[in-house]
Amino acid sequence: MKKVIIASTLVTTLVSMVGCSTAPSASTNEKAKESSSSASGPTTYPIQTDKTLTYWGELTPNIVGVKPSHNEVPFFQEWQKKTGVKLKFTAPPANQAKEALNVMLASGDLPDMIEYNFLNSFPGGPEKAIKDGYILRLNDLIDKHAPNLKKYLKEHPEIDKMVKTDNGSYYTFPFIRGDEYLQVFQGPIIRKDWLDELGLPVPETIDDWTKTLRAFKEKKGADAALSFTSKPRFFNDSYNGAFLGAFGVNRGFYMENGQIKFGPAEKGFKEYLTLFSQWYKEGLLDKNIATTDTKALDGSIAAAETGATIGNAGGGIGKWQPLVQNKDPKALLVAAPYPVLKKGDTPKFGQKDKPFSAGGIVAVTTKAKDPELAVKMLDYGYSDEGRMFFNFGTEGVSYNMENGYPKYTDLLMKNPDKLAPAQAMSLYIRGSYNGPFIQDKRYAEQFFTLPTQREAIDVWKKTDTDKYSLPPLTPTPEESSEYAKIMNDIDTLVDEMTLKIILGAESPDQFESYVSKMKSLNLDKAIEIQKAALDRYNKR
Repeated sequence: MKKVIIASTLVTTLVSMVGCSTAPSASTNEKAKESSSSASGPTTYPIQTDKTLTYWGELTPNIVGVKPSHNEVPFFQEWQKKTGVKLKFTAPPANQAKEALNVMLASGDLPDMIEYNFLNSFPGGPEKAIKDGYILRLNDLIDKHAPNLKKYLKEHPEIDKMVKTDNGSYYTFPFIRGDEYLQVFQGPIIRKDWLDELGLPVPETIDDWTKTLRAFKEKKGADAALSFTSKPRFFNDSYNGAFLGAFGVNRGFYMENGQIKFGPAEKGFKEYLTLFSQWYKEGLLDKNIATTDTKALDGSIAAAETGATIGNAGGGIGKWQPLVQNKDPKALLVAAPYPVLKKGDTPKFGQKDKPFSAGGIVAVTTKAKDPELAVKMLDYGYSDEGRMFFNFGTEGVSYNMENGYPKYTDLLMKNPDKLAPAQAMSLYIRGSYNGPFIQDKRYAEQFFTLPTQREAIDVWKKTDTDKYSLPPLTPTPEESSEYAKIMNDIDTLVDEMTLKIILGAESPDQFESYVSKMKSLNLDKAIEIQKAALDRYNKR
């Protein structure tokens, strides 16, 4: 407890330091205007320069443990050669990006570029980061020195609307999913061989699921018939709509009949809690469901203790299929549709990302030695050549063109160092994770090596989630600060409610008292802030 208090105090102190530190003056945004006072033609790569720029960002988890730093990764070495710009990389410790960023901002010692989610993870949002003088407003720089990004956004106004703030500020070089196929990648996964053996269909309704999980427990000896991760928050992977969505709600805010609603305060959430508390009581859920992390889940799936879960097509089915086959050569994992209450209904919610995803985005800081050069370098990921490089790497090394199709080589798909394809890919391409570029559908077509992975996308995409999901909103700095405080308290309360009711410490009848507490914590104000941000978004 002492450690938790100390850690919490430290983070609070660091955030305060960021707020109170002597930030670079907002007028340093003039640097952007000065360096971009005259438009230049299309950039020719590699750029002829002897300058070295500094770049701060996390190392993708797929590379952690494989290579010690960006400098050792072939993709980042080649990126510098392709653009002609030398980079000096700094990475925060794994899972500590927010804390490390706060320390760095408080120190005032900023790199030229920062890869960080300024939309969702920076207090006050991107406009606050610009106002406080940490990152540049990029409008003039993009207009004059990023012709590839500028052209793409002009051709895709629906994405252009997402990547700027209500004030019209461009603040980052975005990660863009270039095809709807890339927006869906997660959902329920189940042991098809068990279903066949037991004479059961792939479950569609909640009643189907209850029957299936009971059969898994009683006839297959599955101690954790249904399990999924509870990190970073309780029942994390069930919140995109799996099970919860059957009751017409999700874990966050959504639109319905012109109103913004918060799922955990709606009646459907009580029905979900009631179902899960019953499943837990019957032993159909993993008894350690509240603390299950990735390693624990991998272990229980491999040991045939778990017959159903929620996961990704790549890092889920792709990772677990070999594990279950090691124990049983006939084992087969397939996607199940998002559950509904009534057979034949279309699931209301499901996982589906927007074309613009705030992970992997790159901002140029006010301390950048040459903002113009940084922008030209980052614009490479949106050029035809850059898109091929980010998604497929270097021709003749990581891919070969076969009948006009960029096909990955055995270096990625059958890596000689026995790395999993996801790890090998992350060494030579960036198509497999977010970054400043446009993701290509052909990456996923090959990353999903199993037919069951490709079929999963088609199963999971059949939802109505587009009708209800909110776009990426940017509250004002003042709204953002108030909203963060309210939601921190409410999210803590929702986690407490979820845990206590599902694990049986409290009855589902306590749900209404929790909703009253949410109201007292200013839930209505949080909804009001979301509504105001949505109204501004719609006027962009």
